[in-house]
Amino acid sequence: MTDVLGWPPKATGGGLGADSRSLRNRWRTASLAAGWRFPSDWALPEVDTVCAAVVGGAAPEMALAGLGRARAAAGAGLAETLTDLAALHAVLAEPECAERLVVPDIDATPSRLLRVTAVAWADVALDQLAKAEVTDPLTSLPTAAYLRTRLTEVYREAARQEQPAALGHLLLVVTMDFSLLAGWPRLTGMILVADAVRQVFDGGESVAALGPSTVGVLLRRDGGIAQRGVLLRRELHARLSVDAQLHQAGDPRIRMLRLPPTHEAACELLGSLGRA
Repeated sequence: MTDVLGWPPKATGGGLGADSRSLRNRWRTASLAAGWRFPSDWALPEVDTVCAAVVGGAAPEMALAGLGRARAAAGAGLAETLTDLAALHAVLAEPECAERLVVPDIDATPSRLLRVTAVAWADVALDQLAKAEVTDPLTSLPTAAYLRTRLTEVYREAARQEQPAALGHLLLVVTMDFSLLAGWPRLTGMILVADAVRQVFDGGESVAALGPSTVGVLLRRDGGIAQRGVLLRRELHARLSVDAQLHQAGDPRIRMLRLPPTHEAACELLGSLGRA
């Protein structure tokens, strides 16, 4: 890693030395600027291990594998984990620019380091997935299967009350146009969209990932829907505008859809939305 990045090896004593602390601080700043969602959960013991290995001139693969496993165990997505790795690479590639914010580029990160980190992350994430409810591995949102189950309950309740399901509920859909994006920007975009939706609809609404660029929310009809729609648009803009590529993708499309007359039709609607 040191020969690829041009980071000079230095001797280390017990704990983190000044160089390691400086690297850690710059890495964290670059990672947060690149879209790390929760600043409070970035710092892990494995981060310090990676910093010590890099500054000490040791091969970083083992330390990065440990970090990949730790990130997965802490709930960080693969895209977020690899973007964090790219932030480290960007900081090391420009050690002389201590005061300037660097821009992470996953495509510029050595493939062997991406592979080691991704494989370690996947080992833990897949084990967790096998033991957990069905969720979308990128956004950590429940899948469309969950929302179909919730719709079953809603339509049964409506039938018992002898009224249309659309009278009590509606479906809010957020769709991004990622047609001009590829690779990690697209994945990061969906992570940010999911995070914004979760923040706005945190009162028991049913939220699910319907497709690679679509998130749906099953809502009860009340007087606050329009206000929350405005808040959601504001939160989405705040997250997506920090990245030039995501900003170029345009504004998210937010729609309020009336529930169809039958549960079967509602499931067909979810299927069509997922293919959008």
